[in-house]
Amino acid sequence: MKAVVAHEYGAPEVLKLEQIPRPEPNEEEVLVRVIASGVNPADPLTLSGKYAREFGTHLPLIPGYEIAGVVEKTGANVTKLKVGDAVYGYPTFGGGWADYITVKEWEVAVKPKSLNFVEAAAVPMGALTAWQALVDVAKLQPGQTVLIHGGSGGVGSFAIQIAKARGAQVIATASTANQDLLKQLGANVAVDYTKTKFEDVAKDVDAVLDPVGKETLARSYGVVKKGGIVMSLVARPDPAEIKKRGIRGAGISVHPDSEDLGEIAQLIDAGKIKPIVTQVLPLSEAIAAQQQAATHHTRGKVVLRIADEPKA
Repeated sequence: MKAVVAHEYGAPEVLKLEQIPRPEPNEEEVLVRVIASGVNPADPLTLSGKYAREFGTHLPLIPGYEIAGVVEKTGANVTKLKVGDAVYGYPTFGGGWADYITVKEWEVAVKPKSLNFVEAAAVPMGALTAWQALVDVAKLQPGQTVLIHGGSGGVGSFAIQIAKARGAQVIATASTANQDLLKQLGANVAVDYTKTKFEDVAKDVDAVLDPVGKETLARSYGVVKKGGIVMSLVARPDPAEIKKRGIRGAGISVHPDSEDLGEIAQLIDAGKIKPIVTQVLPLSEAIAAQQQAATHHTRGKVVLRIADEPKA
């Protein structure tokens, strides 16, 4: 099978398109024929060797933390999925940039029926991150207000839609070029961070979701009401600031969860959430896709098309 493989850590240029043996699922796994795989900032981080120290990833490695495809084989202990099921999901250790991948049953769920495979591959990691932050950690309620930084990005675009689906008011930040997208996604207030300080607009919010860190995180503590929460995807909120202001802080680390993916799929099929796919590239252009992901300034999502969409 074809796969994009790295035999050493480094820049995207270390990736090579190779022929490797097809994996076989163990008793707890399913074999998925991959139709499309999303591109994430996590991919260049894995490639740099950062996750080798933190999570034990090892060489050679295949990037790809988001997949959509078709189940080709199931392990003996698999109970919820069957051969032929269209699925989407988040393999914990990547591996999606290949013709086939083996995944645990709890890493994937049945694909939203209203999306094609390329669209579905743009969902899992960003939507799971937003869901686990807003729903599981912040427990966002109808009528509450949330400030979402980077609202046009892979996580932010889903966070806006999930917050709106839960009846919350949304203030979102993005650059000038992406103000239209914030409104399209449903933000009540769109802030152009190149022209306006978000703290001049957002005051006494119930929650902040921060995928940026550094100065943005430091300035966010002051806009949260007492008892509210600041959540960061890239840093641990400052305990001194949290204590001083009487708020809560959480570092968000996404994990695969088939039940969460199932709930997200229901919202997608109900028309409440849609992925924003801005570019579709063939597997042979994985290096260009990695380079784009590393900038952290992609609008919406870049997806690698690995095989043709199956005929219905």
